[in-house]
Amino acid sequence: MVSSIAFREERPLDMEKVNQWMSYLVQEKGEDLLRYKGILYIQGMKERLVFQGLHMLFAGRPDRKWKENEEKLSQLVFIGKNLNKKELEKQFNNCIANNM
Repeated sequence: MVSSIAFREERPLDMEKVNQWMSYLVQEKGEDLLRYKGILYIQGMKERLVFQGLHMLFAGRPDRKWKENEEKLSQLVFIGKNLNKKELEKQFNNCIANNM
């Protein structure tokens, strides 16, 4: 069954943890991930990090700088088969930066 899951987080994310998570998802869940994309608020970065993927193809890059009055937040969407929302949510929450 195909479903979608979306996440939104106002706290900054840890880049190293995000990289580890995305590597895991692509390797272990890539066949079930039909499409995924998002804008990430990474601790210490002045730019938004934009990423998108299709199955095991993944690309991420810095985007424009956050605007002065813009709300900084991360937004991600996963579309796929056999998505476990609780598992993905736990993994995503593990990417939140510890020291703010």
